[in-house]
Amino acid sequence: MKVRILGCSGGIGGRHLRTTSLLVDNDILIDAGTGVGDLAIAELAQIDHVFITHSHLDHLACLPFMIDTVGDMRNRPLIVHATDATLEIIRSHIFNWAIWPDFSEIPKAEKPFLRFETIHVGQSVILDGRKIIPLPANHTVPAVGYQLDSGDASLVFTGDTGPCPGLWTHVNSILNLRYLIIECAFSDREKALAVASLHLCPSMLLEELASLQRDAEVFITHLKPGQVELTMQEIEDRIGEFCPRMLQNNQLFEI
Repeated sequence: MKVRILGCSGGIGGRHLRTTSLLVDNDILIDAGTGVGDLAIAELAQIDHVFITHSHLDHLACLPFMIDTVGDMRNRPLIVHATDATLEIIRSHIFNWAIWPDFSEIPKAEKPFLRFETIHVGQSVILDGRKIIPLPANHTVPAVGYQLDSGDASLVFTGDTGPCPGLWTHVNSILNLRYLIIECAFSDREKALAVASLHLCPSMLLEELASLQRDAEVFITHLKPGQVELTMQEIEDRIGEFCPRMLQNNQLFEI
């Protein structure tokens, strides 16, 4: 499996800042933030599955535009995978004919451009031998992370989360864990905001990584624009022993 980072910023503000999305091989997206907009139309048309961590706009902003752009170029529906709670939010507040057309009903209900599939924490979805497992997360809306498992190695992406003991129970059971991509949205000077919004800051990240019992390369995502340097310096000062690195757009992982 090849995992390409299309976006990993906690906001926008320049050509190098794109919000969260990961492209797995050529046909799977994990989240659909603004990074998806950099793909060519032919690349968009190849995507068959989108796995959503949660319903916040920075993680699905491009989903409505993508299906509108390439729906008629495809011979089968795009499948959006998410928990029941997240799918209900997406149906009610995006594909509701008021904000955006309901592409699960058009061009006709029996052959739509879009189809929704429910996922459950801990239950694998297997696509051509590639295993995608939803993981626990703790956020202000229903949320999950994901384990991507090729069989040879695994990558864990936490999505947006505050402190979450259940996440580490699962992560520590992954014998082939190679990469951990974990959020740290705020610097410690905004810890109160991190706590209120159920994100992490460096001191909280330190407490979370204390539960990690597997060797893995650690990458930091979802840094807020304007706080990147400060937050990464605080991370280096507090948890340098984990050798965390900042996730980068177009970074490629092979598992």
